[in-house]
Amino acid sequence: MNARPPKAKPIPAHPGLTVLSDEVVWDGRFPLQRIRFRRTRFDGAEGGLQTWELWRRGPAVAVLPWDPWSDRVALIEQFRLPALAAGFAPVMVECPAGLMEEHEDPAEAARRELAEETGLVADRLLPMGRYILNQGGSDENITLFLARTRLPEPGHAGTHGLDHEHEDIRLMVLDAAEAIAMLDDNRMANATGALCLAGFARRRAGLLNDWTT
Repeated sequence: MNARPPKAKPIPAHPGLTVLSDEVVWDGRFPLQRIRFRRTRFDGAEGGLQTWELWRRGPAVAVLPWDPWSDRVALIEQFRLPALAAGFAPVMVECPAGLMEEHEDPAEAARRELAEETGLVADRLLPMGRYILNQGGSDENITLFLARTRLPEPGHAGTHGLDHEHEDIRLMVLDAAEAIAMLDDNRMANATGALCLAGFARRRAGLLNDWTT
């Protein structure tokens, strides 16, 4: 009998939750579990039988690089097949992000993804929260960071990514105010990028002095 995939951990115990069956129905890079369960309702009555598919992608990080001395940020563009399938422009504007390795510290993962996807190095990191991205179907959760870094001059951003993963990532450098304005007209259609920019917008004024002295 094949061992259970490490990512497909059993569902933790929770008051009022009765797991009737938990099977791994797909054992790819990201396993898929089919779970049958009942749950006690908010009014105390027994809930009906539910069957959910759970896609196990696990923890991830995203990082917004900011140069406070010039008040510019870096974003990335890359092709996303699921975005095309959903009716979005497939070349999405995003923040550098990626899944964490097993037992990897979130801050170290943020530094690694920043280097791999942008070639940038952060000398300071500020956590901006942890969020679940698709609570209706996946356990993927993401920890957001703001990174202090020196950004290249316009025309020197270039492309980045890991060759063995066939990554093709284009770096964008723009004024912080312009990046924040992308939230208002939905030019940042990527949810993780929008969360990063919103968190940055709330902290920017307070950090401008602290991070430049």
